[in-house]
Amino acid sequence: MSPDLSRIIRPHVLNLKPYSSARDEFTGEAEVFLDANENAFGSVTHAVFNRYPDPLQKAVKEKLAVVKGVSPDQIFLGNGSDEAIDLLVRACCDPARDHVLLLPPTYGMYQVSADIAAVKTVLAPLRPDFQIDLPETISLLRPGTKLVFICSPNNPSGNAMDPAHIRQVLQHAPGLVVLDEAYIDFAPEKSFLPLLAEFPNLVILQTFSKAWGLAALRIGMAFAHPNLIAVLNRIKAPYNLNAVTQQLALEALERVEEKNRMVTGVLEEREKLVAALSELPLVQQVFPSDANFLLVKFPEPDRIYQYLMEQGIIVRNRSKVLHCAGCLRITVGTVEENEKLLEKLKAFGNS
Repeated sequence: MSPDLSRIIRPHVLNLKPYSSARDEFTGEAEVFLDANENAFGSVTHAVFNRYPDPLQKAVKEKLAVVKGVSPDQIFLGNGSDEAIDLLVRACCDPARDHVLLLPPTYGMYQVSADIAAVKTVLAPLRPDFQIDLPETISLLRPGTKLVFICSPNNPSGNAMDPAHIRQVLQHAPGLVVLDEAYIDFAPEKSFLPLLAEFPNLVILQTFSKAWGLAALRIGMAFAHPNLIAVLNRIKAPYNLNAVTQQLALEALERVEEKNRMVTGVLEEREKLVAALSELPLVQQVFPSDANFLLVKFPEPDRIYQYLMEQGIIVRNRSKVLHCAGCLRITVGTVEENEKLLEKLKAFGNS
């Protein structure tokens, strides 16, 4: 079943004639390329970089589709997931009429992208246990609710949302439900990817930044119905993923088992860190986590944050965020990094 894009996408976007790059018009192999005004001589040491990359990243999508169990035409690749977020807001939301529904506390770029586009946001705060307040969320859905952003596992709390609640939102939402699964590899819950056929209004975001350990490459993934993916491809920048990034992504996709080993290592360190932090007198609470970070409550978060920074350890102060009073967000590091963190926290507690 295809989503009714006429009700979701802004009419002028549906009718937009996209920019056609030279590599869009010719996609085969040739001996001589004289179509894109590239420098035919290239760099002395890296001549391969003188040619524009594949604008649709077909090789990466073919390999990624096998790993994820989807079709290549269900995949959009962007400059981080932030590009997909921005494009969805611009494609779907008329600033004078539509709005985005957010479930704070959550990833901040949903709000920023809406603000940049001058699109109104409506808030359905999570419950104090960081789960979806289902009655409140559903009550706020309107015909103009073009996008609902759900982060699961959530940032900054680290917990996965109840899958039954996500299903309920998908069934009631008049527009798209964007499920951000940036941390799904670290969670016992399964990805919603197999449900794309069941819910044509579902968009799933994932990333190479977390489990794959490739944050510097800036590769975000969006999975959705092919008709919606086609819209995103129509409005994106012509060459939004450079050739080096595409090549390194291909290499990473050949090492799925290595990625899985990294995830296992993170999970082992996460459990050790939870146990060790829970034993420290200055730690008031370690919240359950399905991600590669922990939300930890302290009696003096600002002071501890400043102290750790002076010791060369940088964590994230989330103490001013809804439901996160007193909390620092601590990423699970290497064995050595975690031991140093614990050592410094013990020293603070004994001072």
